[in-house]
Amino acid sequence: MKQEARFKATDWALILGASSGFGGATAIELAKHGMNILGIHLDRAGTMPAVQQVIKEIEQAGRKAVFFNINAADPIKQDEVLDEIAEKFAKEPGSTVRVLMHSLAFGTLKRFVGKTPDEYVTKAQMEMTLDVMANSLVYWTQGLMLRNLMTKGGRIFAMTSSGGHTATPYYGAVSAAKAALESHIRQLAMELGPMGITANAIMAGVTDTPALKKIPGNTEMLNVAYAKNPGGRLTTPQDVAKAIALLSDENAYWISGGTLGVDGGEDIVSYVGQKPGSQL
Repeated sequence: MKQEARFKATDWALILGASSGFGGATAIELAKHGMNILGIHLDRAGTMPAVQQVIKEIEQAGRKAVFFNINAADPIKQDEVLDEIAEKFAKEPGSTVRVLMHSLAFGTLKRFVGKTPDEYVTKAQMEMTLDVMANSLVYWTQGLMLRNLMTKGGRIFAMTSSGGHTATPYYGAVSAAKAALESHIRQLAMELGPMGITANAIMAGVTDTPALKKIPGNTEMLNVAYAKNPGGRLTTPQDVAKAIALLSDENAYWISGGTLGVDGGEDIVSYVGQKPGSQL
């Protein structure tokens, strides 16, 4: 369903991890408000139907969808895509990347210490997790800025989680990446602020996404989150998408450098023996 356009016909969102979960939902939501979508995803034949569904909904909203099936952490592929975007924009005067969203969920879920060395996360696995889930945000931002693809009014969003400041079994490498990602956001907010570009980390509540299903003990995580959440339900990708669309508005120009919770208050609740808000 097409909604009232909030953005210009020349505004684009570049979404890293656009095929499902938070990235897919945000692509559709921004399109409903008038933004065109550049989607970066890594999918094989089995998951391509989900990608096609996202593209279909973007186009049904009356916006353009240009998707690239690549490894977002591959520097050569990154340069190729950014060069292609720059060439496209050169033919369409006024086009700009209004939103860059980092929603890459590909990391190693292993213990730091185990009974045998085989159980340990390796140096290569740790570095890969940090590179994909944190450092790649910096590299894509650099690529955009070097090509003048993002200018004043630009918005950068990076998906983090409560795991960035808490400890969860098997989540150590990803937790470190989330903490680094939040740090990168603060640095980008400082450096890009004089250019009128904002950067924020979005801390979603526990959400039933394909990425969550890969975490050992995910069912218990969902149960605990449900018990904690004052809203009486789990966070959904659509909750996050609507928040990002709101923060992408021109009136959100002074919100920058923060880690913003989109979780219904879930992270502030520590006691789960009784449903929050219930009668004593």
